[in-house]
Amino acid sequence: MAIWTYPRYRGLTAVAAACALATALAGCNGDSNSDEGPVPLTVSKATCGPNDRPETGLQGQVPAAVRAAGFQGYSCNLQLVGQYKGDGASWQHAFFQDKAGHLCNYYDTSINTASRTQLGTVVLDVTQPTTPYVTTYLTTQSMLDPWESLKVNERRQLLGAEFARNGTGTGQLDIYDISNDCRTPQLLSSVLTGSPENGDAAALPAGETLAGHEGTFSPDGLTWYSGDRGTPKKYTATDISDTAHPKLLGTWTVPQLTPTTVTTHGLVVSDDGTRAYVSQAGVLGATVNLLTAPPANGLLILDTSDFQKRVPNPQFRQVGSLLWRDGGQMQHTILVTIKNKPYIVAVEESSTGGNSTAGWQAACAAGLPVFNMARIIDISDEANPKQVSRLMLETHDPLNCDKVLPDLVGLSSFTYGSHYCSVDNRHDATTLACGYFNSGIRVFDIRDAVRPKEIAYYNPAGTTVASPGSNHGAQWRAGGPDWCNAQIRLNAATASLQTTCQDNGFLSLRFTNGVWPFPESTTPAGLQN
Repeated sequence: MAIWTYPRYRGLTAVAAACALATALAGCNGDSNSDEGPVPLTVSKATCGPNDRPETGLQGQVPAAVRAAGFQGYSCNLQLVGQYKGDGASWQHAFFQDKAGHLCNYYDTSINTASRTQLGTVVLDVTQPTTPYVTTYLTTQSMLDPWESLKVNERRQLLGAEFARNGTGTGQLDIYDISNDCRTPQLLSSVLTGSPENGDAAALPAGETLAGHEGTFSPDGLTWYSGDRGTPKKYTATDISDTAHPKLLGTWTVPQLTPTTVTTHGLVVSDDGTRAYVSQAGVLGATVNLLTAPPANGLLILDTSDFQKRVPNPQFRQVGSLLWRDGGQMQHTILVTIKNKPYIVAVEESSTGGNSTAGWQAACAAGLPVFNMARIIDISDEANPKQVSRLMLETHDPLNCDKVLPDLVGLSSFTYGSHYCSVDNRHDATTLACGYFNSGIRVFDIRDAVRPKEIAYYNPAGTTVASPGSNHGAQWRAGGPDWCNAQIRLNAATASLQTTCQDNGFLSLRFTNGVWPFPESTTPAGLQN
């Protein structure tokens, strides 16, 4: 097991602490805009245009005074061109273009029934991005609350989801055909996997349970993999070659590391189907020594050849891993190639101390990044993955704790950290776009994997009325910043991106000031993240 070690920071001066924080990657000198020399601690800030509304505080910050006055939003090189608010959105966003050229976007909403006009997964026609409109709602069991499992497979033209019910549901799996008209998905199956009634209970070890949380298709669309949160925490593989009769094939239990509880989250499967790059989601918490407790959060690489080849009694086998202590609760992974070299973009949803005031304070005291982030990992040697960069904003820097913690009084859970990211082209990635919750949508140039740079951001204005389909819930504040947390559709041909934020719903944005696409950027159809 590879462990990414972390330097100690207590007792250092402010300058020395900042240098120490960067030691694992490089030194403290050099121009952050340079492609040579030491790696900067935080990604360089985007340079905004004359008609933008740039951030007034730190990079990624919505200061307390701005929140109190009613946040009016920030924009830098991104402009809103279309929106569908509806009841708001939840955790996930997927997309597809059918053979007739219809552009469809799908996003889930909360299972909360209070004040709802329509439950279920929203289907939008965004062929005209300035005027997106709803074509239907999907209301089979899984689509009522797919949480983070809502995904599209381009090759077989399928839409899939698990019933996750506020994060821990059942083994229910729903699959839709979107090949003919993506605006009206057709149900193929809705089954409870791992059950006697589905005929696949033998694949679930005795005494174990299934509880959907997040899942994804293999690239060939023949297998559904899930980060399951039943007992125990595990990854599962389900045969969907016959989409009318999905069958559970096998499970793999995530190793536990004292003193934390390790769970599952998102994953991605290699193009040949023989590798799964999965999340080992652990949070050390605020009650342990964050600098000495064994790291429990990171990337696991699993051999999935048995499932791809459909051998009898298939097994997962661990190939490699990389754990780190400067973040927690790994959210998901993206397998990318940057300049002909393989990497994993690993994105997490918690600081190492946890998503709470106590957790943030513990991280600050230890001199660790206060919030979660995306990072880039070199997997050229699968047995020994190596982290090459972190997409830290100024809000993440522990030297800024006194500036950012006052913004979050009365809040817990998700604030200034990452959740989901997407790339322009997995096979030749140049650009990474991420939802960083209260920090909005951030876009980065990753052509140099070691020195990513921020090129644009959009943080929508706070809403004054709560959105009933959002999961922002008790953390929502009137006029406060939104939760931007879903996957993002980048389109180089139209210099645009589309995503959802929980209070504001679906957003269609256009890049301005010529910052994107880059000359080499492409977004071929079908490269879902």
